[in-house]
Amino acid sequence: MKKLRIYVDTSVIGGCLDDEFHEWSNVLLLDFQKGIFLPVLSVLTEAEIADVPKKVQAVFTQFLAYCHHLIPLEEESIELARHYLNRGIVTPKYLEDAQHIAIATVIGADMVVSWNFRHIVHFDKIIRFNAVNMELGYKTIAIYSPREVTCYGNQVS
Repeated sequence: MKKLRIYVDTSVIGGCLDDEFHEWSNVLLLDFQKGIFLPVLSVLTEAEIADVPKKVQAVFTQFLAYCHHLIPLEEESIELARHYLNRGIVTPKYLEDAQHIAIATVIGADMVVSWNFRHIVHFDKIIRFNAVNMELGYKTIAIYSPREVTCYGNQVS
């Protein structure tokens, strides 16, 4: 069975050290360690991690250990993110959130995981991101929080 390729945004990495989200972020990391899922990380995430505390950077390094390579932010993803902005899904202030979704969509990831309930993991946003994706000939993308995705350390059958 093909392993799901899960695009991990920055909030999940920081979530490993957050009181509210650490349990589920760390269990998702354990799922990656066990080979249940394949993590997908981008240079955008790497850039966002560059200015955070060393503890969070160390967690990012743990995620990187199970990632084949960092996905670049290429023109196709930049253009798709512009379409999201033009449709008012997010404002220019949150361009990076749109770029995370665009990168995951363009590379054909199976889903995005995030703790960003305002701009990413929100039913209205998900519908609108996917409407643009379908209109432009991309597949829809599933968007969830880690809590909805993790196997809680158990192998999927």
